[in-house]
Amino acid sequence: MTLLNKLTAGDEFVGFYLLKELEVKQTNGNPPKDYFDIMLSDSSGQLSAKYWDVTSADKETFFPMGLVKVHGIVQLYRERLQAKIFRLRAAAPDDHVSITDFIRAAPIQPIDLVHTIKMSMSAIVDAEIRTIVSYCVDKVADDLMHYPAAKTHHHAYYAGLAYHIVRMLEIGEFICKQRPFLNPDLIRAGIILHDIAKPTEMIAEYGIVSDYSVQGKLIGHISLVSNWITEAAIRCELDLQSDKIIALQHLVLSHHNLGEWGSPVQPQMAEAVALHHIDTLDAKLQMVEDALDTTPETEPWTPMIRGLENKAIYRSPK
Repeated sequence: MTLLNKLTAGDEFVGFYLLKELEVKQTNGNPPKDYFDIMLSDSSGQLSAKYWDVTSADKETFFPMGLVKVHGIVQLYRERLQAKIFRLRAAAPDDHVSITDFIRAAPIQPIDLVHTIKMSMSAIVDAEIRTIVSYCVDKVADDLMHYPAAKTHHHAYYAGLAYHIVRMLEIGEFICKQRPFLNPDLIRAGIILHDIAKPTEMIAEYGIVSDYSVQGKLIGHISLVSNWITEAAIRCELDLQSDKIIALQHLVLSHHNLGEWGSPVQPQMAEAVALHHIDTLDAKLQMVEDALDTTPETEPWTPMIRGLENKAIYRSPK
């Protein structure tokens, strides 16, 4: 079976893949005909695909997150690779394939990522800050082992959230050494807390987000974490007007920087400025890395990356 990131225009292929997304649409013909708009996925990446002339039986057989055997050909459509599917069938037990074989995952084992996060949490010197962070992490302890950091933009795969946090902690450690005026406890706390409510915001299975929860749609992860900080302070009998509690809330509320990006306030503490740029640096570099990893090596340019203002990235010569 050929991995999706190895396919190029003109390749005919047969293999098992995951139906990461599937939507029934209609052609513009008269009369219109149903077809499947599909996103095929495997451990190497994903590929847009079309399956034409869908029947009623097809619509009762194929669903998102299903494993299928595909026979198709890769074509170039609007300068992007897209598969035309000739034949499609659901995977059967005697095919001996498992969904875990077809999902993208962080390159580090989840248990090691979570261990690193907990070690960093224990390194927070201030007892009140450490207590708040521990309380919030405990609310999503099990989900942290597998949740993605986003639906599409960055770290959108199994254990992506924990991987994002760990990569940020590495950057934060360097910046605190380079800029001694920064408070390392607040940097560590802000990094661990900034996206910690993502498992409550999103509905995900195997690292793939199918939808946003009601809380995610109506409140969002930024406000959720701020509420958790207040909840932790009350439960642990800490002063809600404490400079430390307010600082933690400010770090979380401002980490997206602008209102149109989801932050109700802009960074107005040194650590908040640092947190925003640490988050942005890791997220955007991960978008580039993921795009390069999932683009065939024969292609000099990646597809346009939405999170990078729809810019494509040129593959640097080795």
